[in-house]
Amino acid sequence: MDRDRALDDLTARARIRDAALAQFAEHGIKATRLQDVARAAGVSIGLVQHHYGTKDGLRDACDSYVLERLVQRARDEAAKPDPGGLAALYEGSELMVRYLARALAEGSPAAEEFFAGAARVTEEFLTSTWPDRFPPGSAKARDAAAVMSAMHAGTIVLHPYLSRRMGVDVLAREHTTAIGAAMAEVYTAMGEFARSEAGRRLTEEHGDD
Repeated sequence: MDRDRALDDLTARARIRDAALAQFAEHGIKATRLQDVARAAGVSIGLVQHHYGTKDGLRDACDSYVLERLVQRARDEAAKPDPGGLAALYEGSELMVRYLARALAEGSPAAEEFFAGAARVTEEFLTSTWPDRFPPGSAKARDAAAVMSAMHAGTIVLHPYLSRRMGVDVLAREHTTAIGAAMAEVYTAMGEFARSEAGRRLTEEHGDD
């Protein structure tokens, strides 16, 4: 009986958390009430308070859950010879990415931690892949990683605009490759430009800035 009750508690806790992720992602943290989460989870508000206490406690739990999984997935992808980029994050959990999009837009502590973690992972990738161009511990590697992370995170924050422009919901599971494919085209074009006379001249002029 006690074991069954413990399992029920775990199930209810996870259901509440997932409902909170969806509510926070859709409506924002400030606009979401515990009553909304309880209703979406199909439980009483008392049970929400039993597991998480306050809305801040629930948000902290959602932050920790999302951060742990997305940062680890980003690290796993960066270690692969052919990393999947944002598509890999989307495939991990559409709900978590939608929550992250809201957190990034609202400037939550989770968003700051995610960006810092993503920048660290990106810097490790750059320095291990091109150590001569991006020496470990250098400002050049740090800055390039920060800018690259911001470019990718920006596609998450601006997903409503991207979706309208591209004609599909870019955060939906069935469209996980839409952004990656477009970004690959841009990177390919930039690579071709870098090898051109104009690109080489630009590199010579600003390469050490």
